[in-house]
Amino acid sequence: MIRNKSIEVKEGGVRLDAALLLHFPTSTRAFAREAIESGAVLVDGRRAAKGLKLRGGETIEVRELAEACDNVVAPDLSVRLREVFADDAILAYDKPSGMPVQPLKRSELGTLMNGVAARHPECIPLGDRPLLAGAVHRIDADTSGLVLVARTAEAFENLRGQFAAQTVEKTYLALVEGTVAAGGTLENDLVHDPTLPFCRMIDIHHNRLTRAQCEGLKPLHAVTNFKPVEFISTETEEQTLLEVTIFTGVTHQIRAQLALAGMHIVNDRLYGAFAVENMTGHCLHALAAKFRHPASGDPMDLRTPYPPWARA
Repeated sequence: MIRNKSIEVKEGGVRLDAALLLHFPTSTRAFAREAIESGAVLVDGRRAAKGLKLRGGETIEVRELAEACDNVVAPDLSVRLREVFADDAILAYDKPSGMPVQPLKRSELGTLMNGVAARHPECIPLGDRPLLAGAVHRIDADTSGLVLVARTAEAFENLRGQFAAQTVEKTYLALVEGTVAAGGTLENDLVHDPTLPFCRMIDIHHNRLTRAQCEGLKPLHAVTNFKPVEFISTETEEQTLLEVTIFTGVTHQIRAQLALAGMHIVNDRLYGAFAVENMTGHCLHALAAKFRHPASGDPMDLRTPYPPWARA
């Protein structure tokens, strides 16, 4: 962390955030902008916008500026963890719906990895994405269930290699609207919808995008197997509990593919499901994972308890 530094600007025509990086190369552009916006950087004694173009001759006072090495998950003991497995190499947790796996910035608290960092600080420096802190995969904030975390660099590289090779078998439970009479396999080439300011996946081959909008998009092939395991029928609606198995790991894969096939996950309004009164999140749960233990090589089959909507 850089604190209480003053610099005299000689060069003109440079943006304030760029000037900070010229003088403090151990920081990042994101941290420079964050410091400017928070008022931790003053120009001639006054707050300034990050896009300010310097004339030359100004004095920049840096009260506090984070460096790249400061970009780590902050420990948060208030986060309650549901541990389902732990040894010297790996940890496994049952993440509740509504809790993000990781923070989006170092000051954020309340995520799964904040809680892990508070109890297992050895995880904090692991991996190539600092704010993942050893988590070898992610699930959506509103999806509940299994998340695997490495405790050593060797375990992290081994597990990430298994995920990359698509040898990790992941099983989910999905409660969908309507009756699904038989199982099957879904295959789609998914991309982020470039017309939306938020993440929503679409099939590159079946959409309303123009040819120009499709240019530059990089589709990811997703394969999802599903089978019905229970039918729920009431006076007003019918639902089906599906067991879903995937080896690929595309963003929103199960949610998008089931919706594209006309099977909408209950309360997943992003993908076209009806809103359910008094329900937060959607009915998708990462139930289990089969993989090889990163240290011993033994087969592992880790499972989490059924969520309340599946038990009911």
